[in-house]
Amino acid sequence: MATSPSATPTMDARKTAILARFTPASDVTTEQYDETLSRLEKSGDWLPEGLAYHVAFKSNGNLRVSEIWDSREQFDAFGERLMPVLKDVGIELSGEPEMLEIHNILKR
Repeated sequence: MATSPSATPTMDARKTAILARFTPASDVTTEQYDETLSRLEKSGDWLPEGLAYHVAFKSNGNLRVSEIWDSREQFDAFGERLMPVLKDVGIELSGEPEMLEIHNILKR
């Protein structure tokens, strides 16, 4: 079967890739988000191993983040380093991120 040249698999998502969707407990500003990334970069912890995609976007006026990780273990390891930074810049999550198993990833 021929595949379209405009949509090719970027990774074998059927192995263990997961999608993490974060929901903040309150409004997060772009300044808080940018400060978080700045601190992670300065500490040498950005981009973390296993992070395939990171997307920050507005949903109903609120800043949200979704990420695709190679494995839950890599996500958990980074989360232990991320949480103190989030707390320090005043970002609180409403709970554990929503974790979804990825069936497939296509990229143009």
